[in-house]
Amino acid sequence: MRIRLLFVGKTVRGPVADLLADYIGRTQRMATIEVVHVAEAAGADPMRQQQVESDRCLAALQPGERVVVLDERGAQITSVGLASRMGAWRDQGVRQVVFVIGGAYGFTDAVRQRADLVLALSAMTFPHQLVRAILAEQIYRTFSILNRLPYHH
Repeated sequence: MRIRLLFVGKTVRGPVADLLADYIGRTQRMATIEVVHVAEAAGADPMRQQQVESDRCLAALQPGERVVVLDERGAQITSVGLASRMGAWRDQGVRQVVFVIGGAYGFTDAVRQRADLVLALSAMTFPHQLVRAILAEQIYRTFSILNRLPYHH
């Protein structure tokens, strides 16, 4: 299974970027994973920025991908629940899953409607840079669960 991480904006250098790279590296042993950055629409008013970034994300999605959009209004599921969903997709022959993290103003309804799963990591709000690292850890945990590795206990 291939995993794409679609992020609005660049990943800022520093400890969070190092943590993101660490979990991507760990996951590479079990699945192909790549990071794709979509340009921010900086300088636009918030509604325009949301629209432009949402359009860019939609344009970056590929036919046949399962799409997981991270959004504060999404479902909160356990790590085992995410692993179960990913395992079911794998067993159904899904070849590629893309996780999408938007910009500061989130997504339009069109992006959420394109998603196969709208996921909230928490009821709390986190910085977008930190969410990238948390998501990468959860993807690593997912594959550890699916491969019955002792990481998740």
